[in-house]
Amino acid sequence: MKQRLSIVKIGGNIIEDEQQLSHVLELFSKVEGHKLLVHGGGKKATEIGNKLGIEAKMTNGRRITDAESLDVAIMVYGGLVNKNIVAQLQSFDCNAIGMSGADGNSIKAHKRPVKEVDFGFVGDVEAVNAKNISNLLNAHFTPVFCALTHDGKGQLFNTNADTIAAELAIGMSTEFETTLYYCFEKKGVLRSVADENSVIAHIDSKKYNQLLQQGIIADGMLPKMHNCYHALNNNVKQVCIGDSTMLENSSSNFTTLTL
Repeated sequence: MKQRLSIVKIGGNIIEDEQQLSHVLELFSKVEGHKLLVHGGGKKATEIGNKLGIEAKMTNGRRITDAESLDVAIMVYGGLVNKNIVAQLQSFDCNAIGMSGADGNSIKAHKRPVKEVDFGFVGDVEAVNAKNISNLLNAHFTPVFCALTHDGKGQLFNTNADTIAAELAIGMSTEFETTLYYCFEKKGVLRSVADENSVIAHIDSKKYNQLLQQGIIADGMLPKMHNCYHALNNNVKQVCIGDSTMLENSSSNFTTLTL
């Protein structure tokens, strides 16, 4: 029987709020069994970039990563944000180790092909090194992954953190029974965006398609849900979306996704 693994991705608004981040990391540190954390840091990268005179470039809400922006992402994701999270987890007696996709050849990617838009140094994941990550977990380390991948030829890429979390969950499912948690400021997938308590408790594939047709799943939730079902269709046991209470209380109000 496979051991269990919890993969938790924390959202950008949590990272921006020091008090909330500390609370979420404390809860994460108490999650039993093998676990790993994934984080982004886009807002912080924009803030630091502005201070350096490097303006964030966006198209249709998606970040374009030119050479200067990649340098900022490496500094902020792999340095400032990642090491702050690792240090806080260590303070909660969680033996965290900071990781990018290049470390231990953990997550390999290729440059996103140019279609209508050239996103620059943005990587699409092609392989997860489950064996090396398993070795860290079995040695009682808790990997903390930032939103950086590499091509194995010396090039780093900016990669969406939600996608990294999903691809890690898929890759690690060869070794573990994996549950993926998307932890952000909302309580879950909401039937009405205006009503914080309109959480949809359970969504299966049929209901997912219905919610898409009804326009209830829309805007920023669309790519997140796509990642969720990509993971579920590739042997991830289940995916949960909600705020940090789901990490400590399985009967709290959040959304569970299954096939």
